Amino acid sequence: MTAAVLCIGTELTRGELVNTNGPWIAARLTELGFEVVRTETVPDDEGEIVAALHRLAARARVLVCTGGLGPTSDDLTAAAAAAAMGVSLVCDEASLDAIRRRFERAGREMSPSNAKQADLPDGAQALPNAAGTAPGFAAFIGDCRAYFTPGVPRELEHLWEAHIAPRLQSVAVITSHQVRLRTFGMPESVVGEKLAGLEEQSAGLRLGYRATFPEVEVKVHVSAASQADARQLAFVAAEEVRARLGACVYGEGGDTFPVAVGRALRSRGWRLAVAESCTGGLIGHLMTRAPASDFFVGGAIVYANSAKTRILGVNEETLRAHGAVSGEVARAMAEGIRRASGAEIALAVTGIAGPTGGTPEKPVGLVHWAVSHPGGTTVKSRVLSGDRGQIQRLAAYIGLSLVRELAMEERSSSLLRVATSG
Repeated sequence: MTAAVLCIGTELTRGELVNTNGPWIAARLTELGFEVVRTETVPDDEGEIVAALHRLAARARVLVCTGGLGPTSDDLTAAAAAAAMGVSLVCDEASLDAIRRRFERAGREMSPSNAKQADLPDGAQALPNAAGTAPGFAAFIGDCRAYFTPGVPRELEHLWEAHIAPRLQSVAVITSHQVRLRTFGMPESVVGEKLAGLEEQSAGLRLGYRATFPEVEVKVHVSAASQADARQLAFVAAEEVRARLGACVYGEGGDTFPVAVGRALRSRGWRLAVAESCTGGLIGHLMTRAPASDFFVGGAIVYANSAKTRILGVNEETLRAHGAVSGEVARAMAEGIRRASGAEIALAVTGIAGPTGGTPEKPVGLVHWAVSHPGGTTVKSRVLSGDRGQIQRLAAYIGLSLVRELAMEERSSSLLRVATSG
């Protein structure tokens, strides 16, 4: 079944705001099995919106629109939808009462401009919005099912989960399935090369790639006679992708790399501590974006040499002899933070993120990592490219990748010992 997406807002067409809603909606529709045939963005102009609604409704069976349902004069979506449907706007009393009560709970009086948000096309079905003032609504434009939401992402996501997705699941004739595999450790070009020829070997298979530095997502999309057939074929194709890409596939769907690291640590029963210099706390931030108290102890940002010495016990002679950016200092940092924290495994990173500070011997981008663990201390180094932010982020990911690999290796080794004992 075909679907289309319409994003409404002059701030989007002018580039004043990055449009995250369009890709988000398209991804959700694809996950439900729809074929997204068009995504458009139009300004807050009633004529433009009406024309886009007619154009997309003629092309798709389902249309999801977002934006332009606010209280100000440039919020014209409801009026444009009514015009596209050939009806007038009418006040939805239940929506008006919900808006009024929301203001009362906040200790404020509802303004006349907010009352406008309850005006919906005659015949439309209101979609109550517990995340904001403006309700969404559902209507038919010709034979196309159209759904309208505010442009605030959290309100869009609430309305999608509460109202739109359940309705679409009940009407969709789904004959496709998609698996999203998350990878780190290979550039997009290499990922593509390793998967070359796979589509030709599997009927109905389409591979898609989405690079979000420093990760690459591989989308395994299969169309077949039925959803069950598509799901089975997608599973088989995804397993082949995993086999070809190996350990760089760390997760699936909405998984994140730090969560995958945490999963490896949990499986081993290890707790992690970090000592950061050039990454300035980024590793700790990444690890705590999701709950991590059971495997993440904490860390230290030791940017200055004096902090490395006083907090981690790095020997001043080691610093003088090798410099702060060295494998020797990384080793001392990792062992120092592991000793101080009592963690089973500790990661340290020190480097030159730039844009200045490099020398011929130690260029910008040089990073040293050390991981102290029950089996000893592993030290690695590499020269990274990119701007300061890219170097810092890549350094954080590589360090966490080392932690994950060691935890998984130790886990595999212990399982092997159990399997072969006795």
